Amino acid sequence: MKCVLLSGPTAAERIELTDCPVPKVQPGWVLVKVRAFGLNHSEQVLRLDEISYDYIPKPIIPGIECAGEIADPSDSAFHKGQKVVALMGGMGRSFNGSYAEYALLPADHVFAADTGLSWAELAAVPETWFTAWGSLFEGLQLEAIDTLLIRGATCALGYAAMQIAKAAGATVIATTHREEKLPLLEGADQAVLDTGTLQGSLAGVSKVLELIGAKTLRDSLQIPERGGIVCHTGILGGVYGLNQFDPIKEIPNGVYLTGFFSNYPTQETMDSIFRFQSDHAVEPRIGAIYDFDDIRQALVDIDNHRTDGKIVVVVDSDDRKLRAAAEAAGSTRRHVFSSPRLPV
Repeated sequence: MKCVLLSGPTAAERIELTDCPVPKVQPGWVLVKVRAFGLNHSEQVLRLDEISYDYIPKPIIPGIECAGEIADPSDSAFHKGQKVVALMGGMGRSFNGSYAEYALLPADHVFAADTGLSWAELAAVPETWFTAWGSLFEGLQLEAIDTLLIRGATCALGYAAMQIAKAAGATVIATTHREEKLPLLEGADQAVLDTGTLQGSLAGVSKVLELIGAKTLRDSLQIPERGGIVCHTGILGGVYGLNQFDPIKEIPNGVYLTGFFSNYPTQETMDSIFRFQSDHAVEPRIGAIYDFDDIRQALVDIDNHRTDGKIVVVVDSDDRKLRAAAEAAGSTRRHVFSSPRLPV
């Protein structure tokens, strides 16, 4: 099968497909025929830096999520040909991931996908939507009465959070640090240019989704009203920890700080996401679709911030139905925020 193999730090321009054996099935694991997969910031971190650390086995196939079909169910309850998604649980870091035509994955991190989404649309869902969903409803306990600030909203996770929050009836304020990207936040109730300091400039915020990370967390903690919640989910700012952080002094009285770690997906949560999308006509936002043969270009473009929204790679480029589905999914980019509000 074709795959991407990493043995050390690798610039996108040096990525190439190579041949490797189709994995052999083992108890507790299932073989998935990968139809499409999304690209993620954490895979970029792995490829450029984390691959150097001893805890990453080498060579390794990256990729923390995919959409596909069960090729061999092994001893699981899945059946051959079943439509599934897979994400996290060490995928692409502790064991080989999704940048391949087949992936051998632990059965407990593979989930049935009862949805009419195309392969390309489905590939835009697993990690991005699970993280947005968990951050909003588990971390922030989002309600329709809330005013939500999404800090660093012009990324795939930000767009997904914006879609979900709007469909749930919340008021959304979204930020970007690039003035030219403000028009991309047209789905929000208010688009704000983020200078790095927003304290005192926004009123009525009850929940904050922090996607920039530790770089702006101190400032974000000063934004919500008393009783508000800040959820630290992203690390777009490239700062991974806070030096000399004093929680007593730097978390305001009556404001709550939480986080969301997306390593523990469940079938129940994935079912809830697919049902929500169907019930409220929310289509995953796709920024660009690439064939697997063009994986190098896809990674070059993500490294150089040339696309907005989720980047999806379609693996089976010879399948006419799959190609048609990918093209159809591409046309949905104009209808990102068309879902109705839920009743308050």
